[in-house]
Amino acid sequence: MPYITVESGSLSDKQKEELIKRLTEVSSEIMEVPQEFFVTTIKEVPDINFGIGGKTIDKVKAEYMQIFVNKNLHVHE
Repeated sequence: MPYITVESGSLSDKQKEELIKRLTEVSSEIMEVPQEFFVTTIKEVPDINFGIGGKTIDKVKAEYMQIFVNKNLHVHE
């Protein structure tokens, strides 16, 4: 029985449903195993518990958003 697990930040119920549906469909097709055999779990981990490059994800996201906002402001000037 194939087991798919995803670790992620917070997701909406709709996002979880879509992720489970599409991961199962694609995996079933590639592996040639019926969808009914797949088990999928999603583990949500708070951004403060993830780190990249020595920074927590919440700080990385905040920095990215600041760059994105500044970039868009310059495009519209």
